[in-house]
Amino acid sequence: MQQSQEIPIQIGSHSLHVAPGTVLLDLAPQYGCGFASPIVGAKYNNEVVDLYTEIKEPGTIEYLDLTSEDGIRIYRQSLVFLLVKAAWELFPNRTILVEHSLGKSYYCEFKGYKTISPLDIIALEARMREIVAQDLPVIPEMMPKEKAIQILCAKGHEEKSAIVENMDWKQVRILTCGNYASYSHSVLAPRTGGLNVFQLQPYAQGFLLRFPAPHNPREVAPITDLPKLAQVFRESEEWAGILGINNLAGLNRLLAQNPNEGNCLIHIAEALHEKKIARIADEIYANRDKLRVVLIAGPSSSGKTTFAQRLLIQLRVHGLQPVSLSLDDYFVDREHTPRDENGEYDFEALEALDLELFNQQLQQLIAGQEVEIPTFNFLLGKREWRGKKLQVKPDHPLIIEGIHGLNEKLTASIKRENKYKIYISALTQISIDNHNRIPTTDTRLIRRIVRDNQFRSHDALATLKRWPSVRRGEEKNIFPYQEEADMMFNSALIYELGVFKKYAYPLLAKVTREEKEYADAQRLLTLLKHFPEIPDQHVPLNSILREFIGGSSFHE
Repeated sequence: MQQSQEIPIQIGSHSLHVAPGTVLLDLAPQYGCGFASPIVGAKYNNEVVDLYTEIKEPGTIEYLDLTSEDGIRIYRQSLVFLLVKAAWELFPNRTILVEHSLGKSYYCEFKGYKTISPLDIIALEARMREIVAQDLPVIPEMMPKEKAIQILCAKGHEEKSAIVENMDWKQVRILTCGNYASYSHSVLAPRTGGLNVFQLQPYAQGFLLRFPAPHNPREVAPITDLPKLAQVFRESEEWAGILGINNLAGLNRLLAQNPNEGNCLIHIAEALHEKKIARIADEIYANRDKLRVVLIAGPSSSGKTTFAQRLLIQLRVHGLQPVSLSLDDYFVDREHTPRDENGEYDFEALEALDLELFNQQLQQLIAGQEVEIPTFNFLLGKREWRGKKLQVKPDHPLIIEGIHGLNEKLTASIKRENKYKIYISALTQISIDNHNRIPTTDTRLIRRIVRDNQFRSHDALATLKRWPSVRRGEEKNIFPYQEEADMMFNSALIYELGVFKKYAYPLLAKVTREEKEYADAQRLLTLLKHFPEIPDQHVPLNSILREFIGGSSFHE
């Protein structure tokens, strides 16, 4: 074949020409060497694709192993595929559920089983390792929708077939491994042979599927016991049961039966939120003789601001008069702000706050003294004193919202028994199906994209570029302290992705292939494609979602 007929591509520092129809897997042995772990996928012109993808146009190729976020995402979902295949073979009359993440693992159960025998877990892991040793190909195939539905039904995946049937697709990608086949919206590793770093461990009513972390892909990540977080997930599953929706197929069925059910769903979901907030207020009131400070913390786009306002209202129902104190006003002057490893100002570091002044004024306020509170001028990067006075009545709580709220160093001058700590995050309530869960980080990222556009005029690309830095700050400053909370609140709403779809989809669609964030945009677009659009006119004005889409009764 003449070189003029070949396709020019770039792989790292290598420039080459390949024949049309060459698949990425063919080039991996020569140009994918030197990685710390097996190659599981690739970025082809900034789109994450499987290694069976044909090269059809000029561009760049970046192979992905477990040390990248995209690579570890592929590996985790490939492990789920491996787990489900093994369970399908060993326990054909059981349905395995991948419920939620818990640290560097997924919590799984068998549907309808209150306990799982340790011997069953041992057998399941052994079968998984046998499949790994066989090094079977996991082959993606695009096929007519009707054929895909037939295959899914034959393999016992009724919920997957229902989702596919509801989608406006002519072609569907089915993944086949041996005599097993399934649907996944995620890219998977090309073969089972590289999926050898995992462990199954009994936990609660089920077990944990443990996997490695990007910084150490050769070993499963250390297990972290998160009983409070696990309890919140359990509560969320109970809420989903109350709503009668366990996955996207259930949501689609509900809306198909009666379009007005969408309105009812919104009201029930919001009522469950309000009930939980009221219970938190009840507990604070019951301990009002010793609780002086209420601290609210959580990762980005959790809805902390709206939650704080709704909690304040519930406390006032009890006759309390809580006062809010903003940590933003206690930033040190810009020139004293610490810098991160890249030399950029690290505004999320604890040391970016004047802890000495904050604790001094905190003690004065608790003592009932009138205090002049500083105001931070973000334009000038300096603290200003504008005569703003604050005083808290005896036996009334002071509410403080900020990312460091769970860290004892923030309020070191106050005894632990006088503090009530609340952790809030959008812990996704709904999954695509029994095996394809929605990462909580993706839900929060979609929230932030919508909010940044609505209130800061940022496009999706700007938010996507900023997100890795936000995530690093969360891993450092928030997640290590989440189990310190006295109470956790799940701010996710089971209907929210349907509401966000009309806002986020056109923003994400504008991210072009030339941008490295194109892969993230495409992943979120694929997720949103699965959801029906839900009108937002019935979303209450005090809903946490209003913090992102606008129209909140708490914000001008």
